[in-house]
Formats: sequence, structure tokens, C-alpha cells
Amino acid sequence: MPATPLEFRPATAADVESAVPLLYSSGPATFDYVFAPRDSTESFAFLAAAFRDGAGEFGWRNHLVGVRDGEILAAGAAWDATCTFAFMRAATRQILGQRGLLSGAAVIGRGLAVERVIRPPAEGELYLAHLGVRAERRGEGIGTALVRQLLAGAVPGRHRRASLDVAVTNPRAQALYERLGFRVIAERRAALGHGRREVPGHRRMVLELDGHP
Repeated sequence: MPATPLEFRPATAADVESAVPLLYSSGPATFDYVFAPRDSTESFAFLAAAFRDGAGEFGWRNHLVGVRDGEILAAGAAWDATCTFAFMRAATRQILGQRGLLSGAAVIGRGLAVERVIRPPAEGELYLAHLGVRAERRGEGIGTALVRQLLAGAVPGRHRRASLDVAVTNPRAQALYERLGFRVIAERRAALGHGRREVPGHRRMVLELDGHP
């Protein structure tokens, strides 16, 4: 019997338990550096609350999920520079609301430090992020389908190229992106950590969208 097709749909708040682990898997060391200096459960708590909230970079409104036989197997997001200010405002509200002023200010400071390594998209770029596939289903083409689905959201005349960041510690993901036509244009060392988690260096990869199928 042929496999049930993978279907993509906009995420909903009800997807939180399945989607948040996939978001976290896209960059656990970085998430823990920013949100969880003591315990990685703090990262999950923040991401779950922000996902349910719906607004901003981590909100459900910003994500797609890939579903097969009723199970969420993949999640990801794509946005551009027009979202930067709104995302900053939503993240500030969510962080201060969860952590309070003093702890929240420290989280914001670490987040800004990470943005020197994983930079916001430039004008004309469609930025892909939070790309996660269930660990036991990797190697089945789901990640490829996810990236292609997100690329299909590019707007002609507005998005000249797509971009993403991949950790230097994740050659498997980089190989997938290269097969899809992405190329490395920069590598940034992080030198960020707090004893529990060290943020790896990241490579910025781009795909020119003119003429891309």
C-alpha cells in the first residue's frame, strides 16, 4: 500500500505539544543559551507559551506543519524583513511577561547577542527557520518537502532570494539544503555560552529565486 501523502497546513494553537519539540530541535543549544541558563525545560516553557500566544517569530501563526495520518511530522516557518519590528515587539512582550523585568532583560540581551550570529533577513529575502522533522522520520524526504513548501510562499518581485542559517555542527542539514540549491555565503563564529550550552557557529545559506521552480 502506498504511503499516505504528507500534507502541509497552517499551524494552530492546538498543535503546541507536537510542534514545539520540532521547533526546539532546530537549534537546541541556541535556544538553551537564550532561554534556559539553568534547565532546558525553561526553553520548552517559553516556546510553548509563545507558540500558544500566536504572535511573533515563535507563534503558531508564523508556522506550517507537515501532517501524515494525523501525526505532525515536520514544522517550519518563513518570513521576511517586513516582520522584524513586529517580531521584536512580540518577543519583548512574551519574554518580559514570562520572566519579569530583571530575568527578562537578561534573556533579551542574550537574544540580541545571538542575532549577531543568526541575523535577521535582509530586504528582499524570504528567511526560512525553525525547520524540524521528527527524529525517527528523518531520511524520508520530509525535510525536502518542508523546505519546498516554504519556498512556495515566496512572492515574485518581493523575494529575490531565500536564506537560512545552519549550524556548523549539522552537516546533514547543510547537505540537504545544498541539494536544494542553497549555497554558503558566510560563516559566523558564535563564542557564546554559559557553561551548559555553547552556541555553535552558523553558516548563512542563500538560494536565488529568479527562475527557481
